[in-house]
Amino acid sequence: MSGRNVIVTGAAPNSIGYETARILASWGAAVVVTSTDDIELMENSLREDLRTIGADEKKIKARRLDLCDVDSVNDFTTWYRKNYNDRLHVLVNNAGIHKNILNPRKKPPMTKDGFEIHWRTNFLGTFHLTSLLLPVLKQSGLESGDARIVNVTSHLHDRVKNKSMFDDDGDYHSWDAYGLSKLALIHFTFEIQRRFAEKYNLQSAAVHPGSVMTNLMQTQEYEGKVGYILNRISCALASVVLLRPVFGAQTSVMCASKYPFQGGKYYVRCEGAESSGDTKDRDVSKLLWDNSDAWVGTLGGSSEDGHQ
Repeated sequence: MSGRNVIVTGAAPNSIGYETARILASWGAAVVVTSTDDIELMENSLREDLRTIGADEKKIKARRLDLCDVDSVNDFTTWYRKNYNDRLHVLVNNAGIHKNILNPRKKPPMTKDGFEIHWRTNFLGTFHLTSLLLPVLKQSGLESGDARIVNVTSHLHDRVKNKSMFDDDGDYHSWDAYGLSKLALIHFTFEIQRRFAEKYNLQSAAVHPGSVMTNLMQTQEYEGKVGYILNRISCALASVVLLRPVFGAQTSVMCASKYPFQGGKYYVRCEGAESSGDTKDRDVSKLLWDNSDAWVGTLGGSSEDGHQ
């Protein structure tokens, strides 16, 4: 990965993104990691891990990024392009949320700008960030012959149907909302491949990382002494049945680094797999792209050369 510039979003400690960034940086890539939380802690921890194995700690740089904040996304992309000379070879869209895991029928949590929070964070925020970075990804694809976008999705995309992306039936369930955002990300992945792979050497892949013990699983739903015990039991049981983040990162790492590589696919356990039938509808992919692109166009800070 020497000579390759990589961005990994959502790389807080104990996450799939953290392990993805650590592995790619240890192989020589210059990696920028993002999080909404303690940036200094994340950067220091990753650098310490690299020092421990004798790798170059300077390969890691951390920046704050909130996908639900338009200014944050605009500021990050401006900073990145200035500091990395408009070169980006791999974008790993790993950041995401899953709210109300144990109590899924709560009233839908909304963002400040009025969107359901899973849709806004996992899909729209990722679409916005990717749109602003497309010019440098396309240019890097032309220059190096190989640029990639890796979208971390989920097998839970098959809980929902395409029509739910355009028609809210009012029956909220947070797991469906999470699945809907991941279904949209798979459509986004396939549409990127169709639009840019041949012309710009820019490929895309959707990844299901498996069921992983990450920060998303730390629900902390119970309070008090009894709650503390229940939380400990829940955590212990989860650690038995769920993958460690380092194993959950393997498919993302493969899609970011393997050469040659076939994009435009859904990958599970480092191999191509079948996504749901709804993800194969090209008309839906195009409509979703057009609607999302129109929304991005209202935000300001759009890419300089567009991305049609």
